[in-house]
Amino acid sequence: MVFENTAPSGTVVAPVSSGGVNDDDSAVRARDRLLQKISAEADLPALGSSVSRVVQMASSDDEAVRALAHFILSDVALTQKILRIANTVSYRTAAGRPVTTVSKAIFLLGFDVVKTSALAMLLVDGMSTRHGKNVRTELNHALCASIVGREMARRSQYKDAEEAVIAALFKNIGRLLVASHDHGLYTEIARLVESGKFTPVQASMQVLGCSFDLLGEAVLREWNIPETIILALAPPPAGVLKPAKGRQEWMQQVAAFSSAAARLIPDMNDPGQEAPGKAVLTRFGHALNLDQAKLSQLFASVAEETRVLASNAELVMRVEDHSDVVAEPSSTADNNHGNYSKHASADSDASNADTGLPSELLLDLIDDDRAVFVSDRHASGKPMNARNLLLAGVQDVTHMMASGRCKVNDLLLLVLETLYGSMGFSFATICLKDAQTQQFRARISMGDNFAQRQAGFAFPAAASHDLFHLAMENDADLMISDASVPKIRALLPEWHRSLLPDARSFIVLPMVVQNKPLGFLYADRTQAAPEGVPPDETVLIKTLKGQVLTALRPR
Repeated sequence: MVFENTAPSGTVVAPVSSGGVNDDDSAVRARDRLLQKISAEADLPALGSSVSRVVQMASSDDEAVRALAHFILSDVALTQKILRIANTVSYRTAAGRPVTTVSKAIFLLGFDVVKTSALAMLLVDGMSTRHGKNVRTELNHALCASIVGREMARRSQYKDAEEAVIAALFKNIGRLLVASHDHGLYTEIARLVESGKFTPVQASMQVLGCSFDLLGEAVLREWNIPETIILALAPPPAGVLKPAKGRQEWMQQVAAFSSAAARLIPDMNDPGQEAPGKAVLTRFGHALNLDQAKLSQLFASVAEETRVLASNAELVMRVEDHSDVVAEPSSTADNNHGNYSKHASADSDASNADTGLPSELLLDLIDDDRAVFVSDRHASGKPMNARNLLLAGVQDVTHMMASGRCKVNDLLLLVLETLYGSMGFSFATICLKDAQTQQFRARISMGDNFAQRQAGFAFPAAASHDLFHLAMENDADLMISDASVPKIRALLPEWHRSLLPDARSFIVLPMVVQNKPLGFLYADRTQAAPEGVPPDETVLIKTLKGQVLTALRPR
């Protein structure tokens, strides 16, 4: 990793000694030395690349939903964490049923919530392997701050307000880097702060030669984080803040408030916390339209959601994890600790809240939530409980269509992910006919090398004696258990054998309206599937295809 040997613009450095330019230069050199040490010990570029990709996904872009879904699905651990979040009580109550696909999670939770949750999970996975308690403390602080930022963004009228959530998440990135990669330096700074003789900025300058903020800003610039987010990390003016005159100033206030709140929330019910809470309210209340009642409500809801998020990130704090925390500069002057151990995790049984109706009167198509998550698999990779997974997907698509706010691309993505995951395929795509080029071309794909395969998945619409054209001409759904059988292989076009040489079992589902082929759904595995597709699964697969046809029909 290469860092420029210049001070980033807008950086506020508060050296212990008096001085000017020389002190700033020394801070930059100290920052560079520390960053070189960190980058030599950890794969920060890989983490930065992933973070940058997610940060730059814009919610106003329809393509971003697909990009986010693809990104999450490419990481099994991240997929599981996002689905666990979507299935927590606070989100499940809206749907009443388990969420089994990333596409449904994005539709249910919203693009921005899934995006910032994914960023939080990336940060946890990239930083949580070293020096347990200090890193867990800082990661919990980051998660809590991001949720405070999310609540503030929900109340904002500014466009792209969710950038404030990302700023809040990264507000303590400098502290997190030091905690994760130099335990000795981190604890030395903590000792100086606890002595009462140094502020956190002074202590970090004394030990590191640069401030946490300078260190964090350098990393975020290296990660190509947008300038608006980096500028939002600068501390706002001291004292009571006035309402922001623009979006950038508002983001700066939200990031600072979120970080200050995150230091108070874990211990908000402890004796003696009234004064720090009032100090935060005095400083930020007028600027962010908060009073005591709103602040108390905010703290309570954020505390619960943070516990849920930390639990699903496998980041629950331990009893001893409340020590060695470096206090953040704030108007409270209190050293509050990110100790979540005193709070119980969200009770998953709460999702079975009393409805007021006798349980025997409630009709559930799927009785056991576990039935709609992948169980054991056949040798082909197909889940043993494919029927239940398909049924859950059909229900999800039905609910999405009935919501009245369903976009065609979102529905196509959900159908494709359902087919892909429920049947254990390694690659899946939806192909549509291009009227201009008179070709069938892949439009949405997922799975192994999906981008490369989608680019090559195209062939002329002109009649040809191959398996794909014959399927569309006869409107026949094909389930191929073993593509190596000679009579099947003889019908495979050369482009398919070249593009997908390892496809051993696959399906082709033509989409035909009034004898005119619109396209087809295709999905394959690298293993033969002698178990086949029983009638009950076939019905559900045909239902998914019918839902796609309904979405594609002109209104």
